[in-house]
Amino acid sequence: MSRLPHGMSRLDLLIKHKSQPHAPHQAPLPATLGRLTKMANPVQVKNLTHQDVINILEKIAKGMGTKTAAAGPAAAGMTFFGQFVDHDITLDATSALGTRIDPATIPNVRTPTLDLDCVYGFGPEASPHLYGKGDTASFLVYGNCANPYDLARTSNGTALIGDPRNDENAIISQIQANMIAVHNILMGKCLADPKFYATIQDCAHMGTHHHDWHGNVPDRHMVFEEVRRFVRMHYQWVIWNEFLPSFVDQGCLDEARQKDLFGADAPIMPVEFTGAIYRFGHATAQPGYKLRKSDKSKTDMMKILGFDPRKNSVDMALFFDLDGKPAPKARPVGTSLGLALTALPFIKDEVMLNDIGVKMTLPQSQNLPLRNMVRDRYTYQLASGEQFRDWMRGDLDLYAPDVKIHAHLKKHGITKTPLWLYALQEAEQQGGGKLTGVGGAIIASVFARLLRLDRTTYWHAHGFAPSKHFHNKGGVLAGMMKFAETNRKSIPKALQNG
Repeated sequence: MSRLPHGMSRLDLLIKHKSQPHAPHQAPLPATLGRLTKMANPVQVKNLTHQDVINILEKIAKGMGTKTAAAGPAAAGMTFFGQFVDHDITLDATSALGTRIDPATIPNVRTPTLDLDCVYGFGPEASPHLYGKGDTASFLVYGNCANPYDLARTSNGTALIGDPRNDENAIISQIQANMIAVHNILMGKCLADPKFYATIQDCAHMGTHHHDWHGNVPDRHMVFEEVRRFVRMHYQWVIWNEFLPSFVDQGCLDEARQKDLFGADAPIMPVEFTGAIYRFGHATAQPGYKLRKSDKSKTDMMKILGFDPRKNSVDMALFFDLDGKPAPKARPVGTSLGLALTALPFIKDEVMLNDIGVKMTLPQSQNLPLRNMVRDRYTYQLASGEQFRDWMRGDLDLYAPDVKIHAHLKKHGITKTPLWLYALQEAEQQGGGKLTGVGGAIIASVFARLLRLDRTTYWHAHGFAPSKHFHNKGGVLAGMMKFAETNRKSIPKALQNG
């Protein structure tokens, strides 16, 4: 018997193998970012300075902030679920605002697969701090003495989770806690009820062979691995069938489902996605939220931030359509966003753009939309929206929006609209509050490739349909949140930490 890497089960190795592209000419899924357009697009200044460019972009960024709530097509919680998904597939811990970097040199710390490693880590053997002991060794640690439905925490309040970013605000923290609860509840029910376990097992084995499990998975880990795959498949289904349609034009998704829009040589995780298009979620955040039904007023968006223990749980009925009762909405994708995002209070230092010798002021450094555009143009040197539109026009039916902001830029001698901003304009003017055209094509293509190239996803489990255990008139994701809240009292208290 060959020696296994420490902490990896045979099923871990099997999943790793199956998640690689199966065509002989395809390279393994890379651990770095890359460019769709291959070439960098540096800022060319003519009759103006780089400082002028920053000041012009700042004027646009300031105009994007609003105190007024707006209702788009998505439930409010989808903004934060999108953040949760982002933390599952990307982590750029290398690049920094102010320093130009080649995306091909940026390690992606997260696995570019929709595998919920932000919840499961590397499993009970390689990430034992995320799991219980003895009879609860297949359960994730959950809850603490102050709040049994919060995340498990160390004595200093640090959350014990696969990705610490999922504790950065109260709403995503609750989504993380509920996903952990879903696993634990399913584990408990499987161990207690053979008929229930059979339904989970049948689903988990879809798209696999008998020998993939028996002989690869020790008996003591079998139920855990089956529950993990069951949860992963539902999570993947939710992303493609509920999350993405909430923010992306369905035509873009249908086209990406049928064919690989950018070809087999395209990077798995393009910097155009991580550094621009997927930041659309900033525009969907409301200025404030009610966190509990008993709240008399909304809490300012900046006041829900922090990595601290949550004394009170967030009511998911205020963020997802539980039982079909409409929850408050996210903002539509567009060129406006919550005013608080234009003055981030936790940014304390001025950004120095070393390559061009420009020092941003503190208000400029605290302006999130400006930071997005500066990162786009100077850190990553991305192709502009117009360049992407022209590059893709031969293959896609792309809109050419009446780009008023571009006209403002052109008046000042700037001929390229930052890709992030261009995608927001497409959504606002042509997409009915959803990404379309260039933005819709890029985001749909990336997720379609993640689901297509990983042969363990639900796309390859023919006949898969969401389980009745998560049935809910408001959708499967809402059903998973309700399942967690309805059944979480059954989770063993022995899993509580801190």
